[in-house]
Amino acid sequence: MFSKTASLSDLEFHPVSAERWQDLETLFGERGACGGCWCMWWRLKRSQFDKQKGEGNKEALKRIVDSGEIPGLLAYARGQPIAWCSVAPRETYPALERSRILKRIDDEPVWSVVCFFVAKQFRRKGVTVELLRAAVKYAKKYGARIVEGYPEEPKKTSMPDAFVYTGLVSAFRKAGFVAVLLLQALSPAYPVYQRGGGEILTLASTSLLTFRRRRQAEAFTVVPFCPEGYAQLPPNIRRVSCEIW
Repeated sequence: MFSKTASLSDLEFHPVSAERWQDLETLFGERGACGGCWCMWWRLKRSQFDKQKGEGNKEALKRIVDSGEIPGLLAYARGQPIAWCSVAPRETYPALERSRILKRIDDEPVWSVVCFFVAKQFRRKGVTVELLRAAVKYAKKYGARIVEGYPEEPKKTSMPDAFVYTGLVSAFRKAGFVAVLLLQALSPAYPVYQRGGGEILTLASTSLLTFRRRRQAEAFTVVPFCPEGYAQLPPNIRRVSCEIW
């Protein structure tokens, strides 16, 4: 059983190596976190994912771990695994690279945070924010200059946990990520976020977003949100200001 008295100050974070596979297995449980996913959604073609959902996905993730590749981080509270996030160079996730909605916004190398899973009794306690901060530190250690994620902005006050596996906008903001770009030319529902100081693009109703944090300071023109769509904005105005982290 997970301790209900552990707090954020008790958290420790570790990359998932072969030695920690059992901890990941314990955290994910029989359902593989959710619906037999085993965090393989972004790594496989949809047909392959559906075909091997469950035990097949579990074996696929274990092969990744056994190969020495680090698929993500585990959060521990008093020695017990209580949360997970998947973080790695973007090209590690073929489904993300194939996505037309979440396509790359530029040619710069980037690390992506694509998935979270938090043990039920630790949800809504700020664990995701701490995981994000740990993911940024981990990525920076291995040379990452940009870290981005794709959180949800609920249209209602709450959403089922399974629907927000990429995280929430509020958590990314608290971890220092800021919007930088509208993702889809004809849709006002997809901005990109980046670590920054200054004004931020704001939307009345948003869905899936991309957030970023950067190491180097750069100056970009701040632009207002355009309800009619992205096409009306000048092609060279795409970002907001950001700062060193």
